[in-house]
Amino acid sequence: MTLESASFAAGQPIPAKYGADGGNVSPELHWSAPPAGTKAFTLVVEDPDAPGGSPFIHWVVYNIPATANAFPESQPADGALVGQNDAGTTGYFGPKPPSGTHHYHFRIYALDKASELQAGASAGQVIGEMSGHQLGMGELVGTFTH
Repeated sequence: MTLESASFAAGQPIPAKYGADGGNVSPELHWSAPPAGTKAFTLVVEDPDAPGGSPFIHWVVYNIPATANAFPESQPADGALVGQNDAGTTGYFGPKPPSGTHHYHFRIYALDKASELQAGASAGQVIGEMSGHQLGMGELVGTFTH
């Protein structure tokens, strides 16, 4: 699978408007070549450079319909459910590193089943439910500097 964005290129800086302090707008994302048998997608955005020893989850979107192949800027795909990020809110929480340059991993997972979770589930619940059901994954990494 591939995951790309018209908002920023792989390995390049994420524009300030997508940061938590610059508008907090989620970037456009699009993906292609999902594996056969895909029933749903899940998107997880995390910062593995965050202090504290574990990645900081910035966005979790699940139960994305298998027919979807893109998120317009500032919104997930129709019919998708949005979970809680590690900032304690539901929805997109843009990059906001405390200092230096951090890497933000946008990952789209193709799954062999739809989620049974309700809207607002925690990132841990969503990630746990994906275990054993991943058919493929696409990744896009951008950077953000404070």
